[in-house]
Amino acid sequence: MAKEHPILETRDLTIRFGGHVAVDHVSCAFERGTLTAIVGPNGAGKTTYFNLISGQLAATSGAVLLNGETITRLSVPERTDRGIGRAFQLTNLFPTLSVRENVRLVAQAKARKGFDLFTVAESHVELLERADHVLAEVRLIDQADQTVSALPHGDQRKLEVALLIALGAQVLMFDEPTAGMSVDEVPVILELIQKLKSDMDRTILLVEHKMDVIRTLADRIIVLHNGALVADGEPSEVIALPIVQEAYLGKAPAPSGEAA
Repeated sequence: MAKEHPILETRDLTIRFGGHVAVDHVSCAFERGTLTAIVGPNGAGKTTYFNLISGQLAATSGAVLLNGETITRLSVPERTDRGIGRAFQLTNLFPTLSVRENVRLVAQAKARKGFDLFTVAESHVELLERADHVLAEVRLIDQADQTVSALPHGDQRKLEVALLIALGAQVLMFDEPTAGMSVDEVPVILELIQKLKSDMDRTILLVEHKMDVIRTLADRIIVLHNGALVADGEPSEVIALPIVQEAYLGKAPAPSGEAA
């Protein structure tokens, strides 16, 4: 039996800005049902790597593959349609509409149903049921009739995740998911990501600076430094590396001959 392809893979993925190599020949495979944290010092290339995967930036060389098929030259909408979802890029999509209507419209787009006013009522009922199912999954069903612009910041983040679920994303990408959140809101988002992780059909990539968040969520950590992949492994092993200790925990590397 043929071995199943990784759901997502980058091969020698590289981008140059003039003479600066921001992502340098990064090859990495991500298996279905896993959560990988991408870490590294400021300027290491983490967000740029995310942008290459999701399509916001075009690679200078190398390839991005989804389910074994090359998607390197596809646009952001085309990659989204194939199953790559970039969270927290969708804020204020329809701020004057209700939470339910935001999700319904995304579900409608996914189902390829147009905005025909004469569409039969049953199809709208089906879409609304789909929207409510998704809202229940992210624990926003009680806010379904609320206007999006009136939602607290944490609930807007949850709604963005709901939109990705409604789009049918297989790969969910979170870039600093707890940034700008209050102390009370952070556990809610972490619980939501943990719940998404429990669905083995979804693969999650996470850029995060908070080490306690990484410890809680990650199955695996990869480390970028100066655009290159310098470490890849189990969280306990990678967190112990000097480059991670220095960048995230503020600990200087031990002098030569001394234990770290």
